[in-house]
Amino acid sequence: MTLQSSSPRSAIDLPPADTKRWSPSRKAAVVAAARAGLISREEACARYLLSDEELVSWEKALDRNGVPGLRTTRQQSYRYAELHPTTQMRYR
Repeated sequence: MTLQSSSPRSAIDLPPADTKRWSPSRKAAVVAAARAGLISREEACARYLLSDEELVSWEKALDRNGVPGLRTTRQQSYRYAELHPTTQMRYR
C-alpha cells in the first residue's frame, strides 16, 4: 500500500498488515508514516499488532542508530555501546 504525504517529495510504502518478518526498512517505514501523520500511532499498533512500547522502542532505535539500529541482531551491541561508551566494540 503506498501512501503519499502532503509533501510531493515523500512517498512511504507501508508493509502489509499481516507482516510476520520485520526487516529494519519495514520498521522504519512504519515509524516514518506515524511521524508524518500518514497513519496514527493507534492505527499502526492495531494494524501491525504492536504494543505502544514496541513502537516507541523502534522510534528510539531509529533516532539513535538509524535504520541499522532496527536490526534485532544488533540490539545487544548497541545497548552495550550505550553502557560502555569508551570501550571500542568489535562486530563479528
